[in-house]
Amino acid sequence: MKGKKILSVVCAAAMTVGLCACGSSSSSTSSDADSTSDSKTESSESASGSIQLLNGKPEIDDQLQSLAKTYEKETGVKVEVQTVGGSNQATASDTLKKDYQAGTMPDIFVCETNQFANWDGMLADLSDQDWVKNTDYAYTDDKNGTIGFPCYIEGWGISYNADVLEKAGIDPSTLTSPDAYKKAFETLDSKKDELGISEVVDYGANNSNLGWSTGTHLFGAYLDGGLAQDDTKYIDMLNDGGQIDEARMKDFADFIALIQQYCNKDIATNGTYDDETAEFAQGKAAFVTQGSWFGANLTSNDDYKANPFKCGIAPFAFEDGMDTICGGATGYWAVYKDSKNVDAAKAFLQWCSEDEAQKIFVEECGFNSPFKNITYTSSDPFAEAMKSYKDAGKFSGLHTFIKKDGLQNETGQVFEDFAKGSIATSDDFVSTIKGVIENYYAN
Repeated sequence: MKGKKILSVVCAAAMTVGLCACGSSSSSTSSDADSTSDSKTESSESASGSIQLLNGKPEIDDQLQSLAKTYEKETGVKVEVQTVGGSNQATASDTLKKDYQAGTMPDIFVCETNQFANWDGMLADLSDQDWVKNTDYAYTDDKNGTIGFPCYIEGWGISYNADVLEKAGIDPSTLTSPDAYKKAFETLDSKKDELGISEVVDYGANNSNLGWSTGTHLFGAYLDGGLAQDDTKYIDMLNDGGQIDEARMKDFADFIALIQQYCNKDIATNGTYDDETAEFAQGKAAFVTQGSWFGANLTSNDDYKANPFKCGIAPFAFEDGMDTICGGATGYWAVYKDSKNVDAAKAFLQWCSEDEAQKIFVEECGFNSPFKNITYTSSDPFAEAMKSYKDAGKFSGLHTFIKKDGLQNETGQVFEDFAKGSIATSDDFVSTIKGVIENYYAN
């Protein structure tokens, strides 16, 4: 990433913004921030034989606790893992705000792309670490150096049921243009009974329920679809006063219109995340507009567990020749610069990048590894697809996370209005979203 440009356009998100865990239904969380902060030793006084790690993904708490025990057994250094998030729990950002005010900051903590600006000048530079040369996904900026250790990578395009597509005679590798999708959708629609599906594609555009999906991820396809991972052309336009490429946006809107033609209209306009993904999990939809994070939901779904099927991710190909998906690191660990344990924290992160720890991250946590020399593949339904795009260098960027904060709430409403028909045509979609974006950046 071009860090100086990125940090210059990221609005400093409020410290109370949550670092939410994907699919965080797990109950394996720590007690809330108040009780843990009271008992935590201050970073400045931490014993040299221990380091503290704040984890914001409760669904992997057990695995991280096991990882910590393995590290302590091998090195003698204790890693105290504090996990927050999930139902009725303080978020990582809530906890970090309290820790910072109390002077009890953890040595290592979870950080998302749009939250690095909150810690400007307060994070340790990790540029000299060996793991940096082994990944393309470290978070780096020109001012502070390498400040984010990539925990995992995620990706999105359009997820598909490979078994249904095979039965219909559709080769997903050919889905690199709007015409190819139109032909595939028409074929699937004509064979619904034969294939045992109810819908061609599951799509949700209700802004209250799924604005994060349309306003962030699908809009992210407009910003990055088909581009090299470091190509910032359209995010640079966006962050320069809210400019868009109207011709590209028109192609994008036409593709959204095609999806709307073959989806469940009630779910598209009123559905929740669970509504959108239910038919796909049951094998009743060929496509769903969700990304690799959806794998965790699938493997915990009773319908999917009873009748599992092979999954893949196809490009969000709204222009001819698009053969990439948006992919990269969406979660990082950062080291607090004023910790007395910076060197110990660096040593732990180096170990986490290596074979033994990565085996746990991939095979037990279900992560897609960001490191070049790791060959493990998780049992996650989308792991194989993610690995194939990564290995082929077919990841476009994730610049949607560095647009002006809150824009997703405004653009998400445009998607909903388009799905409901109050925005009637693709041309109307373009003119509406253009005005919404310009107004948001102006104010």
